[in-house]
Amino acid sequence: MAPARTLSVAVIGSGYVGLVAGACFAKGRHVVTCVDVDARKIDGLRRGDLPIYEPGLAELVHEGAEAGTLHFTTDTARAVSEAQVVFIAVGTPPDEDGAADIRHVIAVARAIAPSLQPGAVVACKSTVPVGTCDRVADELRARGAADHDVVSNPEFLREGAAIADFLDPDRVVIGTDSPRAQAVMEALYAPFVADPARILWMSRRSAEMTKYAANCMLATRISFMNELSRVCEATGVDVDDVRRGIGSDARIGPRFLQAGIGYGGSCFPKDVAALLRTSQKVGRPMRLLAAVEAVNVDQKRLLADRVVAALGESLDGKRIALLGLAFKPDTDDMREAPSVVIGHKLRRLGATIVGYDPIARDTAKVALGAELVLTDSWQQAVEGASAILVVTEWPELAAITPAQLAAATPCRLVFDGRNIWNPTDMAAAGFQYQGIGRGAV
Repeated sequence: MAPARTLSVAVIGSGYVGLVAGACFAKGRHVVTCVDVDARKIDGLRRGDLPIYEPGLAELVHEGAEAGTLHFTTDTARAVSEAQVVFIAVGTPPDEDGAADIRHVIAVARAIAPSLQPGAVVACKSTVPVGTCDRVADELRARGAADHDVVSNPEFLREGAAIADFLDPDRVVIGTDSPRAQAVMEALYAPFVADPARILWMSRRSAEMTKYAANCMLATRISFMNELSRVCEATGVDVDDVRRGIGSDARIGPRFLQAGIGYGGSCFPKDVAALLRTSQKVGRPMRLLAAVEAVNVDQKRLLADRVVAALGESLDGKRIALLGLAFKPDTDDMREAPSVVIGHKLRRLGATIVGYDPIARDTAKVALGAELVLTDSWQQAVEGASAILVVTEWPELAAITPAQLAAATPCRLVFDGRNIWNPTDMAAAGFQYQGIGRGAV
């Protein structure tokens, strides 16, 4: 491992990935400039107003700004000209066919080429299809930026735990065949990785594929358990018992085995679709991955279907309480959130959707529309409800006892999409309780 030294870093793109990376590299005492074309976003970041919620990130941004190691600008050329490492961290949204759209990545490569200093390393943190880093290198060379190295350095951050994941990673994946770039990247990650074995060196293409493979494997585990949950219901089995049984097998492990109402967020749905399209384009369609995607689409509809089965096709005059709106706890991210699918379907049938989420208020209002009735507490959400749906497994919600819920509302129809409550306790308190895969429905 190279000795720790301070590097100058430019991060192009100040969204979730870029902002977390920039703040964390600054925490490692590197001098970081985060760049974005959105002047309002940059002005807000300079004031300490973050465009996203991530536990600990606001404090880290403030710390870096106070220490003089973290800066924000719209001046791409200047930031790049002063940087030894330039990260590309812009979005790669899905195209119409599900493939990753890398136009923003290529646009960044074209924009930074004239300003790169000799020997600079260009590192791609955006999630990109195999071969994208090769295209970035070609774009740089075509514009006269010859003395450089392009590396693939995908991120593996969990929303809600991104800071801990970055500062103490279980592994760092870097794709390069350049000894010069390897030395720079070792120095960059030295504050976070004490054991050199935790940096996995490979080719750029292998690093690009590793990112997709990791997310798609995790999505596969989730869809497997969700499909299994339906078999458990048909056979009178509690899927949570099965989860504990297989999760204790060292070959399998316990993570990402919770049955629920589908995965969402910015990564899993997009990355599954992108790898699926890549496999089709190269003539090796991944049938398993196609099933993973299909199961997830069906699972997001499950709670809405159960409400209809219980209350009928017409929900006029019915108030449906959604407890939790973000796609997972500890984030305000509503991208691909099951609550959006559930809310839109029930509202089309005439229901009034009343939602509560500790964090995702502004983002939920955008995703679900002005008709969403937002409340300041879960008690307000369930008051007058015809059905109560648990959509996000926030700890605050998991701590609610059956007695507390019963005291807050006369409604006794509960659909627990995250299995946060005990079926026996809920039944004893008089609730008509349905979890996911918790036995016969």
